[in-house]
Amino acid sequence: MIVEKQECCPIFHPEKWNEKTFDWNNKKFIKAKVPTFFHIPLPPMIGNRITKMMKLAEGSKKLTSNKEDILVLFTDPHAFMSEIYLSVIDNVPNANNTTLSGTFMSKVFDGAYNDIPKFIKQMDAYLQKRKAKAQRYYVHYAYCPKCAKEAGHNYIVLFAQLIK
Repeated sequence: MIVEKQECCPIFHPEKWNEKTFDWNNKKFIKAKVPTFFHIPLPPMIGNRITKMMKLAEGSKKLTSNKEDILVLFTDPHAFMSEIYLSVIDNVPNANNTTLSGTFMSKVFDGAYNDIPKFIKQMDAYLQKRKAKAQRYYVHYAYCPKCAKEAGHNYIVLFAQLIK
């Protein structure tokens, strides 16, 4: 019996996101919250929340057909709560619809999840060279832990929302 590998995370192309600038004007997302303990979320909760968000977006046909363009952004407004943003093409019924606006600079990193503070320092240095400063950071994990292991890379994209 031949078992085909089920697609989980799309193949990530770092050049598409590395050192890019994006001007978002009311870019549509749906949003959910996940409790954390000093910025560490419980992995099953993240998976369950993202699965629910994806089903809502797919069921209403509000998810882009190009899986490589789907963004799942995380931000931690405080040590005990993470927010998850899933990019959509239009408002999703029965979801917490929201938008993000502003200028965002992105940079791709490859490393462990707990390296985020180190990556933020590197991103701050990158922004400083460009005479920019972050108001807030959003993190996109290109692969789930299983796919990162299979790919041999744990790509992380930092999106810095710039101070105007």
